[in-house]
Amino acid sequence: MKLWAGRFEGETDKAADSFNSSLSFDKRLYACDIEGSKAHCTMLGNCAIIPNDEAKLIVKTLDQIRADIDDGKLVIENAEDIHSFVENELVSRIGSVGKKLHTGRSRNDQVALDTRLYLRDATKEVISLLKALISRLADISANNLETVMPAFTHLQKAQPTTLAHHFMAYAEMFARDCKRYAEAHERINVMPLGSGACTSTAYSIDRKAVADYLGFPAITANSMDAVSDRDFVIDFLSASAITMMHLSRFSEEIIIWSSDEYKYVELSDKYSTGSSIMPQKKNPDMNELLRGKTGRVYGDLMNMLTVMKGIPLAYDKDMQEDKECVFDAYDTVKACLEIFTALLGDMKINKDTLRKSTDGGFTSATECADYLAKRGVPFRDAHSIIGQLVIYCIKNGKTLQTLTLDEYNKFGDFDEEIYDAIKAENAIALRKAPGGPSPSAMKEEISAMRAYLSELN
Repeated sequence: MKLWAGRFEGETDKAADSFNSSLSFDKRLYACDIEGSKAHCTMLGNCAIIPNDEAKLIVKTLDQIRADIDDGKLVIENAEDIHSFVENELVSRIGSVGKKLHTGRSRNDQVALDTRLYLRDATKEVISLLKALISRLADISANNLETVMPAFTHLQKAQPTTLAHHFMAYAEMFARDCKRYAEAHERINVMPLGSGACTSTAYSIDRKAVADYLGFPAITANSMDAVSDRDFVIDFLSASAITMMHLSRFSEEIIIWSSDEYKYVELSDKYSTGSSIMPQKKNPDMNELLRGKTGRVYGDLMNMLTVMKGIPLAYDKDMQEDKECVFDAYDTVKACLEIFTALLGDMKINKDTLRKSTDGGFTSATECADYLAKRGVPFRDAHSIIGQLVIYCIKNGKTLQTLTLDEYNKFGDFDEEIYDAIKAENAIALRKAPGGPSPSAMKEEISAMRAYLSELN
């Protein structure tokens, strides 16, 4: 039975019924819907809005319905939405007493509550997965404090750094994602029930009691805003889109690094696939899918922003579109974080290749210029001198490390100390400033990150 059928004499067209229904996807909210109904009904009984013994019977029956759904004994079907399904099932079990459950509320504030309850748990789960990824990155970094590799700008080799420095850059990104989800959780964690359809209710309800029952620290301040607000959904989707962007950037690098041209890393057989025609192939499909799925989550965010951009107060049916966006984004982010964390743990790092790549790309050119500057040459002149030196190396098939001292002195005043100055390990060790790649600076960053993770709630 439709909850609004009393106003209508005719039946809804079957195609319109199907088009209007949200049960196929919002049935996922059944646990949230039942928990919210239990809180609402308990309050109705305590406030003597309905008899307390009837309130207890309703709550008991709701628990039974929840258990039957959990066990697969009760199939969610044949209803307009999850709210209708639960209420109809309640009435079928206890008769007219069940019809008292909806006293003092609307589906508008009910669905807002269900969505907030769902997203409250979802944000906690995503934060937990992000923490696991960051912890994995910190562990890998701690074991690679002296694994030399080139840093890149414009995808060109720039200066010597370490794998720890590179990986912890991503750890910082994911830590910011944790903060974004935590901030979203704060705005999600506000209780809207009691707002009614749009102007609250004339019953003497106790909204604070419902909030306490459900663990909400605050209640919404305006009933019209409470039922028409989906900013909290957009907050979650925005945080999810940014998280996927970070995963996509990292995946792009792993795709490049695992190629035959780089060979910086080798993906485990567990997290790569082959070709149906080319026997030699080992493809980074997981990372490519991570990169591709980023577009899905961007689409979920843009979908919701577009839905909300022209909606007048208060509730409008357009908002039903929020559920599929939320479920898709959550499922996608969750799956991507899980697979990416596991993939990193089984990935082989080719340290020798990284070391050779560092020496082969003139990454110590800045150290050469600094060497001359420390001997009194103006840095801009030193920069020009080393630029000419690099051209000489390219033309003669040399590196800064293989040049003879005589060749160096064709361009400036050098001595044997130049070879220590351009050694990647020495250049890295000098960068002790907070945020730099030296082992000492990296130990501090890793320690600070682990402290943050332990404090993050």
